[in-house]
Amino acid sequence: MRAIRIHTPGDTDVLTVDAVADPSPEAGELLVANEFAGVNFIDTYQRSGRYPLPLPATIGMEGAGTVNALGEGVTGFSVGDRVAWAWAQGSYADQVIVSADKAALIPDTIPTDIAAAAMLQGMTSHYLITSVYEAKKGDIALVHAAAGGVGLVITQMLTRRGVTVIGTVSTEKKAQAAIEAGATHIIRYDSEDVVERVTEITDGAKCHVVYDGVGQATFDGSLESLRPRGTLALFGAASGPVPPFDLQRLSPLGSLFITRPTLSHFIQTFDEHQWRSGDVFDDIASGALTITIGGRYALEDAALAHKDLESRATSGKLLLDM
Repeated sequence: MRAIRIHTPGDTDVLTVDAVADPSPEAGELLVANEFAGVNFIDTYQRSGRYPLPLPATIGMEGAGTVNALGEGVTGFSVGDRVAWAWAQGSYADQVIVSADKAALIPDTIPTDIAAAAMLQGMTSHYLITSVYEAKKGDIALVHAAAGGVGLVITQMLTRRGVTVIGTVSTEKKAQAAIEAGATHIIRYDSEDVVERVTEITDGAKCHVVYDGVGQATFDGSLESLRPRGTLALFGAASGPVPPFDLQRLSPLGSLFITRPTLSHFIQTFDEHQWRSGDVFDDIASGALTITIGGRYALEDAALAHKDLESRATSGKLLLDM
């Protein structure tokens, strides 16, 4: 089968299309014929070496396809089922081994490509607004990169909960996308001072929570955009990792809370995974959540997909189409 692998970490030119042996499922696993793989920042971190992997390694974590075989002891799934996942290493490949407790059956009403595009960003948004900071009606939230993959999803989820969303974007096209997702206020971070605009929009009260997947470039402004006892959820590092940080800074800023969560710790059990993926699929099926696919690429064009994602010029979800 085909697989996108890295033999050494580096820029996009280290991604190679290799012919590798077909995998076989072990106990508790599914063998899935992959149809779509999600392209995510975590994939670029693995490729660059920021998140080291034993080499050579097939990258990719997310996708959707059809079950070809079941490992010993697997229940609840059958050959021929359509499934999606967000946490299966090696998803840039024609066939993927997926742990059964990290797979979700795709409802008949949801296309496979939409399911693939929804898993990582959908469940990330879900845990951020339910378990990291329980967003509620009347809250004010700052969402960085509001037209990005997570940004568009979390903005919709927050708006449904009655949260006022302030979204940061870099272009007029992205501003329109964020507004359509439900953002009440838009800050053009390319031409406006984020902290000044947050202060102005909130009449000095600032935000209950900041959802920051950008990292280094936005971190200080995120802290300064919070009201006393506010929460900064730093869930990504699209602009680079945040340098070492003195926790004493949190006290004079208002006894702030800060966390660096990751999805794997919020889908540790089968029941938790089914709760999050089920809520996401229910929202899609009901029309309450729209998933935007911003680009489709052949498997062989994975390097171009990474370049486009890292340029931060895209909006919505990028997919590799097998």
